[in-house]
Amino acid sequence: MERDQEFLEFVVKSLVDEPSTVKVERKVDEMGVLMTLDVAPGDMGKIIGRSGNTAKAIRTLLRVVGMKNNARVNLKINEPEGGMRSANMVQAADSASVDAALEDLKM
Repeated sequence: MERDQEFLEFVVKSLVDEPSTVKVERKVDEMGVLMTLDVAPGDMGKIIGRSGNTAKAIRTLLRVVGMKNNARVNLKINEPEGGMRSANMVQAADSASVDAALEDLKM
């Protein structure tokens, strides 16, 4: 396991309530290193933080670790199934279609 992956796992497992569910994948391509993070749905808020500040801080620290190894490191946080974001998007799409239907009736 690479240093940046170990670092990310350590930080994330220290923040969440369910550390056993934390999964980190590491892929290297011509653009650099892509770290993909999966956590339990209940832990997403702890990883994202208020206004995304925790996620921004984790990304900043990963870039510093990457610079030490002459690599560009990016972090992608996967939305868990049944997450709040996907439910909110469906609700927003439903209300938008209702609004459009009402507009059609007002012709």
